[in-house]
Amino acid sequence: MDKTYYITTPIYYPSAKPHMGHAYSSIIADFFARFKKIDEYQVHFLTGTDEHGLKIQRSAEKAGKEPLVFCDKISQTFRDLSDTLNLSNTDFIRTTEARHKKTVQHLWNELEKNDDIYLSNYSGWYSVSDEAFYNEDEIEELEGKKISISSKSPVEWIEEESYFFRLSKWEKPLLEYYEANPNFISPQSRKNEVISFVKSGLKDLSVSRKSFSWGIPVPNNKNHVIYVWLDALTNYLSALNYPNTNDDLFKKFWPASIHLIGKDILRFHAVYWPAFLLAAKIDLPKRVYGHGWILSGEEKMSKSKGNILDPLEIIKEYGLDPLRYYLIKEVSFGNDGNISQERLEDCINSDLANNYGNLCQRVTTFAIKNCNGKIPLEVKFHDEDLLILNKYKDNLDYIRSQIDNQNINFYIDYIVNSLFEANKYFNDQEPWKKKDNIIRLNTIVYTTLEIVRKISFLLYPIIPESSLKALKIFDIEEKNIKLDTVCNNEYLTKGNNINKIDILFKKIEKNND
Repeated sequence: MDKTYYITTPIYYPSAKPHMGHAYSSIIADFFARFKKIDEYQVHFLTGTDEHGLKIQRSAEKAGKEPLVFCDKISQTFRDLSDTLNLSNTDFIRTTEARHKKTVQHLWNELEKNDDIYLSNYSGWYSVSDEAFYNEDEIEELEGKKISISSKSPVEWIEEESYFFRLSKWEKPLLEYYEANPNFISPQSRKNEVISFVKSGLKDLSVSRKSFSWGIPVPNNKNHVIYVWLDALTNYLSALNYPNTNDDLFKKFWPASIHLIGKDILRFHAVYWPAFLLAAKIDLPKRVYGHGWILSGEEKMSKSKGNILDPLEIIKEYGLDPLRYYLIKEVSFGNDGNISQERLEDCINSDLANNYGNLCQRVTTFAIKNCNGKIPLEVKFHDEDLLILNKYKDNLDYIRSQIDNQNINFYIDYIVNSLFEANKYFNDQEPWKKKDNIIRLNTIVYTTLEIVRKISFLLYPIIPESSLKALKIFDIEEKNIKLDTVCNNEYLTKGNNINKIDILFKKIEKNND
């Protein structure tokens, strides 16, 4: 059976330029996609932009542009960000595309056919910023303005004719599904939030709007547009050419392996989305993971607060791979994380320049000088060599299981410890003192080169460009990076040339004041 993996980011709302939160979701998704790819899975990695709704319409009006023209420009900045972040996404979807509109309208018809949609009147609190409806107990008054307690976004009172989705009907089936599929929502704290919300009682959900026009029209009633979240969530299906369930993409990749999202949109993905799918008799995704926010100070970044950190500026100053490494290592996955220039610089100097870059330089320089610039021919492993080499084979299945549980922190800790052990091994074995025992010298060099290769393979999903630069030592190309080969202690061809490489990471001079 083919090993397949379908991972999605949220589709981003192009009402403003990208910020670090967008970059974080995308980089984490790319990490998982690349890991699965080197583990020889067929990977479908989707990202894109969510381009309908009142928020977009108002932003376009403010800019004096037609909504689609407005979206074209900002959606392109997100597509450009995918290139800048070196994402390996296989598709980029826009909700203004014909393929998406077709899927959304089909899904609407399915829900209506199954008597899960009815016409009534809506009155209640609505946040344009969140494109979300809020109950009375979910809002508060601050300085004379009504705001959402959770997002702090302003809300406004709305009364209009609306189609409703029978969400209340799915309260019990959802709770039963969560119980039968304990890994459906992660991490545990988010799962607890969702179950608590559903147990408190679900009300039917308004799924159309009549007071504005920028959206996908409701089939057979052009006075209404489909609620932006029912529209947006369907992107995960439209990218696989649903409703054509015989399409190769749909057959191969649905249900999705994981929807990776920010915790602020958990309710939409873990309550509304599965309810829509259950109602339409479509299989549910295997997992929804709600990660934390990237904070600026103690607050979530947002355009309205003016506290947006631009990932492009950090990449320009420090490089892409250092940012990718920092976000994956320093943010405890699942929790909120802060960006700190000092900690970023410490990461670059300590982990990347000293531990990884320095190891690559030291062993290649030594091998070029003492092994005629070639991977040693005659080697004879001792117990201490096999002990450090076999660690990768012994732990590989456990590493895989931790990745399947989204335990990024374990993975990065494993690599950091492996780098520490590799540097210690090379120091303790003192090959420079073994010049009268050439087989022992060769073996130490070969062992260390193999460890550099293994660690570079493991680092590839995190820092792909830098890993590939390191692998030029051995003329190993991207297509040859296979996770299984970390079990092989004699992967490197003896007698092949060793190439000298440039410094991988420049140390950052810090002021000692």
